[in-house]
Amino acid sequence: MEFVDGRFELREVQKLEGHTDRVWSLAWNPATGVAGIPPSFASCSGDKTVRIWEQSPSTGSWDCKAVLEETHTRTVRSCAWSPSGKLLATASFDGTAAIWENVGGDFECVSTLEGHESEVKSVSWNASGSLLATCGRDKTVWIWEVQPGNECECVAVLQGHTQDVKMVQWHPTMDVLFSCSYDNSIKIWVDEGDDDDWGCVQTLDEPNNGHSSTVWAFSFNSSGDKLVTCSDDLTLKIWAAETARMESGVGYVPWRHLCTIAGYHDRTIFSVHWSREGIIASGAADDAVRIFVENIDRDSSVDGTSYKLLLKEEKAHDMDVNSVQWSPGEHRQLASASDDGTIKIWELAPLPC
Repeated sequence: MEFVDGRFELREVQKLEGHTDRVWSLAWNPATGVAGIPPSFASCSGDKTVRIWEQSPSTGSWDCKAVLEETHTRTVRSCAWSPSGKLLATASFDGTAAIWENVGGDFECVSTLEGHESEVKSVSWNASGSLLATCGRDKTVWIWEVQPGNECECVAVLQGHTQDVKMVQWHPTMDVLFSCSYDNSIKIWVDEGDDDDWGCVQTLDEPNNGHSSTVWAFSFNSSGDKLVTCSDDLTLKIWAAETARMESGVGYVPWRHLCTIAGYHDRTIFSVHWSREGIIASGAADDAVRIFVENIDRDSSVDGTSYKLLLKEEKAHDMDVNSVQWSPGEHRQLASASDDGTIKIWELAPLPC
């Protein structure tokens, strides 16, 4: 792998301004950045709005193409695109989630999801776009079935976490749902029957080599057989499962702890994301962005997997980095969002010789 000896830099491409409060989360549109379609992503903020950004094919600069407002009445904490890139789901501290449809460049709110007792923290689509998951401060995870006309029906309310649920995300290839919480755990949920009988099949917590403080976020690698989690305990943890066996129909196969990446962060790690090439980015409360890669030149006598720091961007932002997200497109582009109200676009590039 070219990252073993190569020296790299995270080059700032552009700083995007427009939000008037902290930017909480970012989501790249999966249907863009390929086949000549300009890359695009959504950002959401404490200013109650969502902004849609697009890169100009002619100049390469990023511009705000739409502002989604007047639907949520409080902070928009999370946003996620459907697999087709036509629908955007948002989660808000106002206790609702919303679904927006892109109609010729204009976004309209086509559905509002109500039911959580308090702040909704995260939203995620499954691989087929037929299911949506939400989670919140009320300690619950909700699963919604997306019906024709974008109507959503709640098919399950999952109770198991003992504190605020920070994030939900579906596995990239299977209808297996993951959630992480202020209770220091990650829970894994599957439909155990034919009638929306969802239950928790595994808990990754401290007695099982898990985190010792709040788990803020997690991300899957491109093949879906590894998971990286980040925490208030200042560590990243790598987990693995034989997902191919699960997909072949043998039933649930448990996830196991592979390694812990410790000693690189001294403040809470809020965000982590795995690129399609296997590069891990983290964003933290020390205003920095770090990049990690698998350590394949380690001593062959050392058993197991390990990761090394490729680089650290010390002052990536003026305040906490809340979200880091790799572009799904052909370039090594990373977007970061911060309490300072800005978004930055970065390119991971080799240093000139």
